[in-house]
Order: sequence, then C-alpha cells, then structure tokens
Amino acid sequence: MPKDKVILAYSGGLDTSMMVKWLQMEYGMDVITCNLDVGQDKELKGIEEKAWKLGAINHYGFDAKEEFAKEYIFPAIKANALYMGTYPVSSSISRPLIAKKLVEVAEMEDAQAVAHGCTGKGNDQVRFDLTIKALNPKLKIIAPVREWKFDRAGQIEWSKKHDIPIPVTADSPYSIDENLWGRSIEGGILEHPDIPVPDDIWDWTADIMNTPDEAKYIKIGFEAGVPVSLDGVNYNPHELIMKVRDLAGKHGIGRIEHMEDRIVGLKTRETYEVPASETIINAHLDLEKMVLTRHQKLLKYEIDHKWATAVYQGLWIDPYKEDLDAYINSTQKNVTGVVTMKLHKGTAKPVSRESPFSLYDYNLASFDINTHYDQGDAIGFINLWGLPSVSAWNLKRKIADEGIKEMGKKVVPVPTGDY
Repeated sequence: MPKDKVILAYSGGLDTSMMVKWLQMEYGMDVITCNLDVGQDKELKGIEEKAWKLGAINHYGFDAKEEFAKEYIFPAIKANALYMGTYPVSSSISRPLIAKKLVEVAEMEDAQAVAHGCTGKGNDQVRFDLTIKALNPKLKIIAPVREWKFDRAGQIEWSKKHDIPIPVTADSPYSIDENLWGRSIEGGILEHPDIPVPDDIWDWTADIMNTPDEAKYIKIGFEAGVPVSLDGVNYNPHELIMKVRDLAGKHGIGRIEHMEDRIVGLKTRETYEVPASETIINAHLDLEKMVLTRHQKLLKYEIDHKWATAVYQGLWIDPYKEDLDAYINSTQKNVTGVVTMKLHKGTAKPVSRESPFSLYDYNLASFDINTHYDQGDAIGFINLWGLPSVSAWNLKRKIADEGIKEMGKKVVPVPTGDY
C-alpha cells in the first residue's frame, strides 16, 4: 500500500532539513520538498541535492522572483505598506505565494498533506495555514515545530544523530529570512531588546560610518503606481528592485530595529534590512503627493494602514483585502512620473519629482504677483472656512460674559453674630 505524501516548504535550513527525516519517522509519509526562489541571496543550487540526500522522493524548485515582484511586491508598493508605520511586510507577502505553490504541488502530486516550518509563536503559521485552508481545505496541515519539544540545542543534537547537515551552530543561532523586498534576522541576542543589535547581523547595508561621503542621486520612474525604470533605463521588476537594493544598501539605507506586535499577541523585538523597499516606498509616497487630491490622500492613508495590517495578519486571501485593493488600485491610475532620490548616510529622500498628471500649477502656486491666483479671493474663503470655529468662540465668549453679569447680580449676605 503506497504511503501518504506530504509537500514540505523546504528552505534548506536547520528546521526544514530536520523535518524531512522527522516527517518520515513520525508520520510515516513520503516527503516531497518544495523551494521558491523569491530573491534570497543564499545559494540555492545545493538545496535539491540536499533534499534528495535526506530522503525526499521528489523535489520542486520554482524561480518565483518575477511573480513575487509583480503580484505581491507591486501591490505593497501601491499601498505604501508599512506595518506599524515601520516594517514593509517583506516576509509577510512571501508567505501567501509559498503557500499557493505548496497547494499547486500537492494537487499535482495527489498529496494528502502539506507541511511548513513555522513556530507556534510566530506570524507565519497564520499566513500559511489560512492561505492553504482557503485554497484547498481538504489538505492536512502539519507544522512539526508546533509538535516537537526541541530547543535549538536539542535540534542540533537530534540532527547530528540523524546525519542531517547543520547550517547553524549554538554559537550562531540567528534565523534569517530573505527575499527581494527585505531581510529579517531573529534569534539569539536579538531576543533581548535591552541590548543593542550587534553589527554582525547586517549583510545588505553598510554601516553609516563606512558609507560614501558623496551622495548618490537616482531617478525612479513609475507607471500607474509601480516602478518601471531606474535612471531612465527600463528593467524587469525583480531586476529593478535588486539594483535599487544594492545602491541603497551601499549608503546604509534600510536598517530597522523596532518593537513589533505579532498576530498571536506577543510583543517582540524585530530587525530588518530593507534598502529597496525604504527607497522605493519613499519615492512612491512623494509622487502620490503630487498627483492625488487632498481627499484621496487622506482616505488612502487610512486604507494603506489597513492593507499593511491585514497582510501582516495573514489575510492576503480575505475579501476584505480585495476591497482595500479596489480603492488603492483606483488611486494609482495617475501615479506616473519620475522621482529623484538622494541616497546619503542612511537616508533615502526625494529631492525632485515630475509627472504628466501633476496637480501642481506654477501659475497658481507662485509668489509672483502676476499669477492666475486672485489673492483677494482668500478673504471670503477664510471667512467661510473659519465660520464654525469663530462661531464656537463667540458662543464661549457670550457664555463667559453672561456668567460674569449673573455673578454681579448676586447679593452677598452681611455676616451677623458676635465677634
């Protein structure tokens, strides 16, 4: 009788390498590994060979960089997605794509289950589980880390016992996740927010002390809300993002260290490197200021916040997110133009911008007296605009005056009695 099959989201790291053996031993299942290239820098060539050596009966590797950029990063750019106003949801948006591929492979292989390496304390378990359940509720979801009782040292010991190559040691326990949009670093001393982040965790960004003294200026071109060119040259989406990442990283841009509220209720200290996302989102926000009306921007600010929170919380497949997308996409029709960014000493700032859909009119905005703007119109506008405020203060003044008069009418009794 053939064994049941499970599709494992396989990164080649300690946890998922251990899971290949563990699923075979504990569940008696045939394991098929699945890996996505979403722009991580680490070598991917040896992952398939490693999976075979661990006993996988098949392996799927996908070059998903372009799909990730177009279908996941681009919506995040349109939404200026920053969870808690800080984190550009880089890991958050890769999870629904990985979950989607797991389901596709499971259906091709007629598998009964899928497995992932998420912990019971993290956000990713929510993102994976919800997406998988929505796409194929018949699939069993196995999350070994939620079941086994190993600490990091115990995992390393178990792995050595079962001849599993170990990519980390007890002395270097960082858990790292990378993709085109960002790099997250967790574990070890980083779990102590009262201790400064050590310099050795950073890889994509230079220390500000070692960045060029001369600023670098780049021009990012946008069409309908998404980046299409760098310094006048068009690139494929993932290529453009990687070029901006490398340029910005050399100038120390994109280091994040902050306290974060996880979905499951925990408060954690998180560290990220996001040079491309910080630079591109800053440029996109600046262009929006030029082409959107005041009222569009005010509502979009709220929608953007809700979008980032929904995606962080694993709701990529929820109709709620689709509704948010509808408004965001409507606002992006005129977000076309070029923004010049100044990269210098850890900052990415817009210094100039232009757009065929600009709402800026020199003939109205200039201080030159010979413009189309009639300054006399301002008097009537001020009177009407401030009418509620002035009326409210007039009422306060009236009440105060009447109160003083009433006090004056009161007769103060003359004290009587012996003194």
